Amino acid sequence: MLRHIASVSFGKDSLAMLLLLLEKEMPLDEVIFYNSGVEFQAIYDIRDRVRPILEQRGIRFTELKPDVSFLYQMLERPVFSKKRGSHLGYGWCGGTSRWGTRLKMDALDGLELDAEKHYVGIAADELDRLEKLKAPKCSPLAEAGMTEADCLEYCYQRGFFWEENGVRLYDVLDRVSCWCCKNKNRKELKAIYQYLPNYWSRLKELQAQIPMPMKPYSRMGVPYGNVFDLEKVFEKEIREESSVPPSKRKRRRHESTR
Repeated sequence: MLRHIASVSFGKDSLAMLLLLLEKEMPLDEVIFYNSGVEFQAIYDIRDRVRPILEQRGIRFTELKPDVSFLYQMLERPVFSKKRGSHLGYGWCGGTSRWGTRLKMDALDGLELDAEKHYVGIAADELDRLEKLKAPKCSPLAEAGMTEADCLEYCYQRGFFWEENGVRLYDVLDRVSCWCCKNKNRKELKAIYQYLPNYWSRLKELQAQIPMPMKPYSRMGVPYGNVFDLEKVFEKEIREESSVPPSKRKRRRHESTR
């Protein structure tokens, strides 16, 4: 029997897609969630809110995990490379070393073999990703004309906010991906330092065990991509920002966007 399945990470786009499927009562047999083990707690909280809804509707929920933990792969796995020789752990995940994505794809491989439709949460304005879609994968969001901004508002209207430490994660982060993702930009890392200290402490714990800096940043020729050095830069910036009167802060923000 052919199935209708949905891949849901419980970020804004895939959650909006799932809510849309449920509200439109579209065919859906199974929801699949890949748990890397390093998601923000808000992701797990939303997962736990949604599971009873799926159960009430008779929709199967499947949670996949890597064979060995993400942190083992990052810090302890014996690795040999031509560039670095023998060492422990793949290190930071992201950029050209997206080993976590490979683990996810391996776990998901073959799940859609008997699927008539595999719903994926790609928004209408993600044109590059949409062009790569091949059946049975399809995008209900694109069919509904829902952009990424639409998806976030759609979830907010239904009471899903991704709140931690009194902060809505999408207010300070571009993507609510794994908290230790190397692809997080400077603005996001500063927000984690400023508003989510628990995760910042965990990033420092990882950096203490990984020789390579998390980011390739430098200023005036001096590297500062190491998490500990980033902290010093952020501390200085926040101190300087706090010394500026509120009226001038507004003027500075306006000038910086011109």
